[in-house]
Amino acid sequence: MMTTHTNYPLLFTPLDLGFTRLKNRVLMGSMHTGLEEAENGFERLGAYFAERARGGVGMIITGGIPPNAEGGFGAKLSTPQEAAQHRLVTDAVHVADADVKICMQILHMGAIAPNPDCVAPSAIKSRIAPFTPRELDAAGIEKQIEDFVSCALMAKLAGYDGVEIIGSAGYLISTFLVERTNLRTDAWGGSFENRMRFPVEVVRRVREAVGMDFILIFRISAMDMLEGGLARDEIVQLAQAVEAAGASIISTHFCWHEAPVPTIATMVPRAAFTGVTGRLRQSLRVPLITSNRINMPSVAEAVLARGDADLISMARPMLADPDLMRKAEQGREDEINTCIACNQACLDHTFGGNKQVSCLVNPRACNETLLNYRPTTQPKKIAVVGAGPAGLAFATVAAQRGHRVTLFDAADAIGGQFNLAKRIPGKEEFHETLRYYTRMIEVLGITLRLNTRVDAALLKSMAFDEVIVATGIAPRRPALEGIEHPKVIGYIDAILGRQPVGKRVAIMGAGGIGFDVAELISHAGPSAALDRATFAREWGIDFENHPRGGVTGVLPQVEKSERTVYLLQRKTGAVGKGLGRSTGWTHRLTLGRRGVRMHNGVEYLKIDDAGLHTLVNGEPRLFEVDTVIVCAGQLPLRTLHDELQQQGLASQLIGGAFEAGELDAKRAIDQGSRLAAVI
Repeated sequence: MMTTHTNYPLLFTPLDLGFTRLKNRVLMGSMHTGLEEAENGFERLGAYFAERARGGVGMIITGGIPPNAEGGFGAKLSTPQEAAQHRLVTDAVHVADADVKICMQILHMGAIAPNPDCVAPSAIKSRIAPFTPRELDAAGIEKQIEDFVSCALMAKLAGYDGVEIIGSAGYLISTFLVERTNLRTDAWGGSFENRMRFPVEVVRRVREAVGMDFILIFRISAMDMLEGGLARDEIVQLAQAVEAAGASIISTHFCWHEAPVPTIATMVPRAAFTGVTGRLRQSLRVPLITSNRINMPSVAEAVLARGDADLISMARPMLADPDLMRKAEQGREDEINTCIACNQACLDHTFGGNKQVSCLVNPRACNETLLNYRPTTQPKKIAVVGAGPAGLAFATVAAQRGHRVTLFDAADAIGGQFNLAKRIPGKEEFHETLRYYTRMIEVLGITLRLNTRVDAALLKSMAFDEVIVATGIAPRRPALEGIEHPKVIGYIDAILGRQPVGKRVAIMGAGGIGFDVAELISHAGPSAALDRATFAREWGIDFENHPRGGVTGVLPQVEKSERTVYLLQRKTGAVGKGLGRSTGWTHRLTLGRRGVRMHNGVEYLKIDDAGLHTLVNGEPRLFEVDTVIVCAGQLPLRTLHDELQQQGLASQLIGGAFEAGELDAKRAIDQGSRLAAVI
């Protein structure tokens, strides 16, 4: 049955599973949030998931929960007492919308568990794991299977509508499947039939235990991006066996955590991997879920229309906007706060020390019980000076609460530093954030005054109750002999193209801005984020022929830059070490393949006609360049704030004007939103 929804007839078509029905074709995919281990975490998880249920999603899959102590860290589910905690989550979701299904992901991390008791089919240490796993004996394998079964039963007791068993990504189940991590010679290793015995047995026994009226999803590595990984026919064979063993739905996953191919970063094209799901779907009867970089309803509808999947998983997009589906249904797509796949507050927090997850564009994500935008009882007339990330966040939240907001900016467009970011190849999604804020300014009735340079006299004459100064930063110009030389330009001029960039370039500073500048000036051809063929070529993926692992096994083909580019860093540590955990490695690899030369331990001496004179690790070095681009940090722009203080007018600083440092939109939006929530 199709719906009569004009724009998204497939997206809003229910899916009949026989024993139950999903109300539409979008689910919130699994993401560990850190709330699972936090104080009052399950109460907070309940509020977090309930908000997404009210927002119109058809099904929710929780973050991964280990079935036993050796399978992960922190929270696990193996006892009725632990199941009682999960009731806070399932009850909250079912009260929010009784038609929304919630499934718990069973995640056994295997060899990559940060746990000295970790286990695996063979004692092979993962390059991303701290410990060498213990090789399971026959009795140990039997225990692990029974722990999966027990966990599924506890999930049913806790009120979940089903479970998702993750058999991908380099976690325990997937390491049984691949020869490089399964060296066994018994009945659990050797031939592929033996290697796939473990996942099939897990699914069969779980189905037998939970009965037929319980959703059982199996997440499969549909393309694992590993040399020596699974072949396409092996994936089909496994999927058919799992289907026969009792899976209700098969969810396709792409990449192991160890694989040197990006699948979730903003540089990945939208819906890049769905064709892989589509081919697998032709060999199965059960519904298939696809995922990865599907962040807007129009993209999801197109995936369904191509026949690539039956269901669409959106994990990070539901962090960014819990009301995504409701807005799509109501024709308010331009009000969707779109996920830009930056990973800075979500996956970087998960992978970088198990911090609590949130979202750069939506700080309320995972803070639903702590950060609320309740209507004000005392509306104020508020001036916000500066329409960059901090100012935009404050203005929209304050207006949403009922304050009368006027937003000033000296530029001719909103966005501040976002207008630089959107120009970097691979960061085109920042256009979406600017579209969202532009629309919310209209919806919320914010008075926008662009091309307006504000001073204290103007603000005083307009009698504002509050003044919020979000005037941002000024690039720092280091005190260096020759810094005024004509070959020296700032990063803003370089990104905006306001000054020419030569053929031999030194970039002073290798933080996030330095890497962005290097990406921009070394780039040739189409952006991989906008062109699937370019993306595949640059990362050695063969989508069409799907060789073993999905990778070609040859060096990725990257267009070499016509420029000679030196990316220089004062610190002696690895260049780019401070970049995001989930994306930094991709930037370093990309620039290295383009021929960008990175140097650490650089002391700048002077700039003259010959070039940039330095000491590199104490040794004199002249970089014979015709352009030096300065990315040497920022200083807060507080002139207006100081002027207001001198005249006895109160104001509050947010964003870069409060703290410059390395530009940080995550901090700016969070700070602006939190101040607006209480003002």
